[in-house]
Amino acid sequence: MTRRYTIPLRNAVLAVGIVTLAGCATVNVDRAIAQANQDASAFTNGALSLTQNADQRANASAAVAQLLASPLDQERAVRVALLNSANLQALLAQHWANSAMAAQSGRLPNPILTLERVRTPSETEIGRLLAFGLLDLLTLPQRYRTAQARIDQLQLQLSADVIGEVTEVRQAWVAAVAAQQSLGYAQQVFDSAEASAELARRMYSVGNFTKLQRARQQSFYADAATQLAAASHAATASREAFVRKLGLSQPQAASLKLPDRLPDIPAAPQSAIEVSQTAATERLDVRIAQASLQSAARAQGLSWLTSLTDIEMGVIRNTAIEREDGHRTTARGVELEIKLPLFDWGDAQRAAMSAQTLVAANRLEAITHEANSRLREVYSAYRTSYDVAKHYRDEIVPLRKQIAEENVLRYNGMLIGVFELLADARDQVGSVIAAINAQQQFWMADAALRAAMIGKPMSAPMMGVAPAAGGGGDAPH
Repeated sequence: MTRRYTIPLRNAVLAVGIVTLAGCATVNVDRAIAQANQDASAFTNGALSLTQNADQRANASAAVAQLLASPLDQERAVRVALLNSANLQALLAQHWANSAMAAQSGRLPNPILTLERVRTPSETEIGRLLAFGLLDLLTLPQRYRTAQARIDQLQLQLSADVIGEVTEVRQAWVAAVAAQQSLGYAQQVFDSAEASAELARRMYSVGNFTKLQRARQQSFYADAATQLAAASHAATASREAFVRKLGLSQPQAASLKLPDRLPDIPAAPQSAIEVSQTAATERLDVRIAQASLQSAARAQGLSWLTSLTDIEMGVIRNTAIEREDGHRTTARGVELEIKLPLFDWGDAQRAAMSAQTLVAANRLEAITHEANSRLREVYSAYRTSYDVAKHYRDEIVPLRKQIAEENVLRYNGMLIGVFELLADARDQVGSVIAAINAQQQFWMADAALRAAMIGKPMSAPMMGVAPAAGGGGDAPH
């Protein structure tokens, strides 16, 4: 229900009040990206940027082509993604849009100018009304602070999202290199099994092998062929997943070259104390939850009044012109429109805002409690994968190599036959493939730990280490 009042008042007072109180939250996307580069400096190295025109796209494409000219290590892969990934560019553009909408909510709505001209037999009336939301004007400082709190929250979320994207690029690179490396060893197992199967066929044909002995060698050859096909697909799938994370076009993907092997694991893992001290500084997940609570609290304070009523104020200037003598009569005044809370007192809206604030408060408490627990979980995966990879590097692979060398000596001394030698070679290759899997698992966990330390928990699932390939057959020497 609306009731109108007309109150004489000088227009200058209103104009001065509007100019004095007017203010607005602003968005500068370049400044936001610079802040994200600062918050995630260990992930972007200051290279995060938004491509907005053809010249920038051309420069980015040239830089990507230069990076793809040589085998792509992990950090160069991140650089390619920052320059080339359409998903990452969409993330930046979406942040710009969200921040602009948040800034818009903190601005004063435009006033409305109404003009009318009415003619009667005796006079002509000209009416002018300039109206604006008085409640919007009075609550402008609070609206500005609410909008700014939302912009700050979006800024932190942008940094966290960028860290997540970079971490996924790092993990995709690890998976692609490891799959390519494993494919090479799977080919070796296949070649060995194929040689064994062919030799067994020939020995069976001349009567030196039983049907069971030949079937065992043929069965292992069939299994090796299946494993090679699976490894080939895994290498292709991992490479294509990596291509998608980098946002490469088909010509760019064709020129992509990966290193031959994963980097060695470090000489020593990060200590739990070092990780805890690094993560003790302001974590992004906690800061985002704090900003969300602050934004909800400010919005709740603003809604207390706006949910109850609304007030619009208008400045009136009407002129009446006598048609006979041209005499002018001018009337000035102020019009107020007040929404009376007769049917809706806004209690449901205020209850919803209170609930949103309570949600934000509980999420902050939950994230604060979970932060250290999640970090300990990710560190456990990191440390376990490091110990397993180190065990393969220092114990299992050297032992397999030593066994292989001894079997070569035994073969030269005619103590074992060629089938035992081939079976042992397959076992050694199987151990190497398992070591590659363990190494892959460590670098996946390392990427997840680096993200978790800054407050962006990422999954680092424990993968089962493939058992060493068993083989061989009971063949005569």
